[in-house]
Amino acid sequence: MWPESRRSHPAEADRLSSAAESALAVGPVVEFVAGAALASGRYSRPEVAAALRRAAPLWPAAAVRSATDTVLHRFEGLGLLQPLLDDASVSEVMVNGDVVWVERRGQVERTTVRLDGAEVQRLIERLVGPAGVRVDRASPIADVHLPDGSRANVVLPPLALDGPCITIRRFVLRGASLADFASPPVAELLAEAVRRRCNLVVSGGTGSGKTTLLNALAAHLGPWERIVTIEDTAELSLGHPHVVRLQARRPNTEGVGEVTIRALVRTALRMRPDRIVVGEARGDEVMDMVQAMNSGHEGSMSTCHANSPRDALRRLEALALLGDSALSASFVRDQLAAALRLVVHVARGEEGQRRVREVIAVGADADWHNGVGLHPLVRAGVVLADEERW
Repeated sequence: MWPESRRSHPAEADRLSSAAESALAVGPVVEFVAGAALASGRYSRPEVAAALRRAAPLWPAAAVRSATDTVLHRFEGLGLLQPLLDDASVSEVMVNGDVVWVERRGQVERTTVRLDGAEVQRLIERLVGPAGVRVDRASPIADVHLPDGSRANVVLPPLALDGPCITIRRFVLRGASLADFASPPVAELLAEAVRRRCNLVVSGGTGSGKTTLLNALAAHLGPWERIVTIEDTAELSLGHPHVVRLQARRPNTEGVGEVTIRALVRTALRMRPDRIVVGEARGDEVMDMVQAMNSGHEGSMSTCHANSPRDALRRLEALALLGDSALSASFVRDQLAAALRLVVHVARGEEGQRRVREVIAVGADADWHNGVGLHPLVRAGVVLADEERW
């Protein structure tokens, strides 16, 4: 039995544990153990934990567990970013040189994570390596699709003036429903539009929830329907029993092998689709998508970056004209008006919540430059009237 003066009090134990942990700097020990594990090929959790205890026998159990996670993330995940990516509330991770920011529940905040140059380089190699994408000073921009469906963008110096910039967008609302975006009356209006096979476009800004809303709309598709999805980067997760997923392909380092969204839209027409869902209309595929909507594939859907429904229609018109200079503006406008029935605009509020703000019906005689033939159904998230909509 220890005398009273020799007993360890909780506060004293915490102080001793902290002192023991700091007796050996965490960074050098982790680097040493990680290097040894890589050289030996032994980096299971028990082996790494045992190596850390040998290298730092004074560390408390909590420090060993934390360092073990750091070492394992080096081999199995994305290093110091992995705990952030494992957080279900984080939708975006942004690395600005050595500083890391996250978007959590719609709010951007700075983290305590700091990355040195070597860690950033390892992170970039881990991101682009499996995808076979080249990124260096000669080709300093890269976009990659991660196995979990996340999307990563890398920008290197000299374009990024303050060091490499990495942006990883996660899709944490895959299971969202229309109720997460709108009041019950608006949600029912949108569900009815899907059931009635109305061609529609979801518009909104970056990060406003366009793709997530598209997933929520797809929950109201009939289970007997054959859906073909076409994307530049696979983000859609429709949860439908009969989905054919197509993804565009960028050219390789030799500049060959590219397969465009436009080529996939044309291919989809020969695949007996009931509906075609284009992840985002952003190029010369717009006219092919419109022709598909006008040729028996009612109920097709897409998204478009825009600040309002009217801006979305203007942008689709401009994209179609840029894709084929032989087309006239009046012809493109007529085709768009004949194809589209609804434009659904989603936006993010000040507190980060994503909500349907506007819905407009597009008439067959619509002229969005003059405001003719556009019938607002929802404004500021409220259904305006119950008259015949379709």
